[in-house]
Amino acid sequence: MFAGTYTAMVTPFDRNEAVDYEAFGRLIDAQFAAGVDGIVPVGTTGESPTLTMAEHVRVIEFSVERTAGRGKVIAGTGANATAEAVELTRHAQAAGADGSLQVTPYYNKPSQAGLIKHFEMLADIGLPLVLYNIPGRTSRELTVDTVVTLAHHPHITTIKEAGGDVDRVSRYVDQCDIEIVSGDDSLTLPMMAVGAVGVISVVANVVPDRVQAMVQAALQGQWEAARQAHQALYPLFRDLFVETNPVPVKAALALLGRVEEVYRLPLHPLSEAQRAQVTNALQRVGLL
Repeated sequence: MFAGTYTAMVTPFDRNEAVDYEAFGRLIDAQFAAGVDGIVPVGTTGESPTLTMAEHVRVIEFSVERTAGRGKVIAGTGANATAEAVELTRHAQAAGADGSLQVTPYYNKPSQAGLIKHFEMLADIGLPLVLYNIPGRTSRELTVDTVVTLAHHPHITTIKEAGGDVDRVSRYVDQCDIEIVSGDDSLTLPMMAVGAVGVISVVANVVPDRVQAMVQAALQGQWEAARQAHQALYPLFRDLFVETNPVPVKAALALLGRVEEVYRLPLHPLSEAQRAQVTNALQRVGLL
């Protein structure tokens, strides 16, 4: 369903903090020119918490329109209120998105029984659903047992695993039939070695062709080529996470002249020391 490289897109803003659709369109075009399989707008990397509902919906619509069939669009439509997630997911379905990325509800810390009901209600809408386990941001883990239960739903096709635990991939493969993609750039290759089929990547905002080359090498069983690609990209895998995502990757794109370096509060620009790390990483991979 969603094997390969999917880029967790940044949302560029202009100097007035409005969504910069001209820059966003250029970023989308560059992704598909580089051969990625799809894009994921308005997820964590897209600063979704600071977008209004109207902006959120329009960014998804624009992403589908600009993609124009060149690849798939997995729309970030998660929320910690089930009713809000349902509304966003229905909008994404109407816009023509190929799937929905659904983060584990955050802050209100639901039980596993509540999570099952939440995701099943969203899956009943009919849009292919990608579960998103990222306990470091949500404070609530999607347990393996819960994933096993949810995997029986015909529209729950995939899980984005961002818990930092490669062993969970093996447990999913062992216990249920669900497609697994990495949510941690640095763990993409280890996860693929034990059964994942791709990545939803932050680093692909910067080097989509090189992330895709690594992923395709792994999918084709060319493990030494994949390992070499991983090692060459490691400075980015490490240093584009020196501060909360998406601050470093947006700073990197600004250093490369692709976006304005504008965030919405409470996100804040990098320190000078952190900026030096990002600059050095870009230099080490030959981009600066």
